[in-house]
Amino acid sequence: MSKKPTGPVPLPEALPLPVVDNHTHLDHVAHAEVESLIEQAVSVNVTRMVQIGCDLKAARWTVEAIDRFPELLGGVALHPTEATKHAAASQLSAAFDEIEELAKHPRIRVIGETGLDHYWVEDAEGRSAQEDSFRRHIDLAKRTGKALQIHDRDAHEDVIRVLDSEGAPEKTVFHCFSGDAAMARLAADRGWYLSFAGTVTFKNAANLREALVAVPLDRVMVETDAPYLTPMPFRGRPNASYLVPLTVRAMAESLHRDVVEVCAALNATTEAVYGPW
Repeated sequence: MSKKPTGPVPLPEALPLPVVDNHTHLDHVAHAEVESLIEQAVSVNVTRMVQIGCDLKAARWTVEAIDRFPELLGGVALHPTEATKHAAASQLSAAFDEIEELAKHPRIRVIGETGLDHYWVEDAEGRSAQEDSFRRHIDLAKRTGKALQIHDRDAHEDVIRVLDSEGAPEKTVFHCFSGDAAMARLAADRGWYLSFAGTVTFKNAANLREALVAVPLDRVMVETDAPYLTPMPFRGRPNASYLVPLTVRAMAESLHRDVVEVCAALNATTEAVYGPW
C-alpha cells in the first residue's frame, strides 16, 4: 500500500482578483517559514491575511508579526480551551487583562477567536469558565469597536444564547462556520458574518455547502484556519493561505457564480469588517 503524500502542496492557479484569508495561525508554523508563506499567498492573489493569536504566547507574537508584515492584520483572544486552563489555575482575569492590553494595538482589528467548545470541554465547571471568558471578549469587542471572531464547536445553541443575552458586537464573525442552513440564515438575519474554511470542500460537508448558498454573499468570508483544515484534494496535509484559491473556487461552484464575482464580494466584505490594511 502506498503512503499518503506529505509536506507542502503545490501552488494552485492564482485567483483573478485579490482575496483575504480571514483567519490563519502563522504562529503555529516555524517562524523561519512565515515570510515565505506570505509571499506564496500573495503570488496567488491572496494578498492579505488576518493572523489570529488565541493564547497569550501567540497573541504576543501576533502583535510583533503585524508590525513586521504589512500583509497582516491581527486578532487576539483566549481560545475557549485556554480560558478553561486559566480559570482552573485562577488566572483567567490576569490573562484576559493582558489580552485587553495587546488589543490596543491599532492593527489588531479582531477580538478572537473566542466562544465555546463543547467538543474538548465536557464538564460544567469548564464550560462555565468558557462562557465567562466569552462574555468578557464580547464586551471588549464592543468597547473597542473591533470585530469579534467566534469559535463554535458543538455549541451552536449556547453560542447564540450568549450572543443574544450580551448583545452581539456590530461586526460578529463565525470563524470556520460549522452550522447548518437554518443556523446560517439565523446568523445572517442578525447581521452576522460566516467565514468558510477548507471544510466546505469536503465530500461529507453537504451541510456547509447548503449553509453557504442559504445566505447573501455579502455575509460570507473565506479562511484557511491554517495550518489546519486543508481543502480537497489535499486534506490531511499542511494548510496555508496560498491554498485559499481552492476553497474560493469550490465556493463559486456551489454558488453557481463566477469566480471573479465571488472574489470581489469576499474582498469587499472583508474590508467592510476589518477596514483597510
